[in-house]
Amino acid sequence: MTERVRDANEDELLRRIFPLLPVGGSTQVGPGDDAAIVAASDGRFLVSSDVLVENRHFRTRWSSGADVGHRAAAQNFADIAAMGGRPTALVISLVIPGDTPVDWVEDLARGLAEACKPVRAGVVGGDLASGETIIVNVTVHGTLDWRQPVLRAGARPGDVVAHAGTRGWSAAGLALLDSGLIRPTHQHPLVRAYLRPDPPLEAGRLAARAGATAMLDVSDGLLRDAGRIALASDVRLDLEEDAFADDRRALSDAALVVAQAALRAGGAGDLVGDIGQAEAANRLMNQWIWAGGEDHGLLATFPEDVALPEGWTRIGRVHPPGKAAPRVTIGGRRPVVASGWDHFGG
Repeated sequence: MTERVRDANEDELLRRIFPLLPVGGSTQVGPGDDAAIVAASDGRFLVSSDVLVENRHFRTRWSSGADVGHRAAAQNFADIAAMGGRPTALVISLVIPGDTPVDWVEDLARGLAEACKPVRAGVVGGDLASGETIIVNVTVHGTLDWRQPVLRAGARPGDVVAHAGTRGWSAAGLALLDSGLIRPTHQHPLVRAYLRPDPPLEAGRLAARAGATAMLDVSDGLLRDAGRIALASDVRLDLEEDAFADDRRALSDAALVVAQAALRAGGAGDLVGDIGQAEAANRLMNQWIWAGGEDHGLLATFPEDVALPEGWTRIGRVHPPGKAAPRVTIGGRRPVVASGWDHFGG
């Protein structure tokens, strides 16, 4: 018989979870006391928070507990990397329905440990509560290691816009799963990108060392997040139409099969309609690349005379703001795809 969360009290469940959680290189006092103690060697610490809600950010029929744990850690680590920092500790608050298998919760802890191990971050505490749906709230701490942070507000006209990581892969993986065209599997690179994002964490530190003037984590779509740098810096970002040729090659087969499925089903709104499958696939790729969320790559601006660090690719340039021009353009023109994914409104 499958053991359910309702069959164990909070202390029993914590005793099952604690041995599975990573300690971390900066942890001085971990879970078990009223508060943890984490070293902050340069006298400052970075802090960010994010939440995963079942059936909005993940679905248990697709995502194992380990998948959700890995994603919860990885997307928070990306926020620290986007400041040029290094993650040190996580605090996890978990809301779980009583019929959730205890094995799923233990698997969540294993996924957290797997994501934390390469960066030597620890899970240092949190809270458990019962509820009607699974909610994983994560607060991440990090360190700048005596460097200055890279903010969103530093981009200057003449700077180069660059990107690190993949574009559109997570959105494509979600589309494949949502369409029923593929079963959840880590063997398919696009599906894995959705289930277990792999942010380019070291690229953030390399960018900071190289003199990046602005940077952020691309979680809500490239256009939406580029607009956040543009607004904070009071500039315009012009992105290159052909900047993601490698990603397009990786996405092309998935876009074609998703488009074919949509056309067979009678279309899917403006993306397919009465157009042919090749054009439908191209529109899907554009949507995934420019507006797809949750790849957790990094977007940054660099002075023109700086050599881009390893892992970074030039994708555009920073311009002064125009009176009537949008904050972000593609090839000098207003984008024709949706601006991105909103965590609150969809």
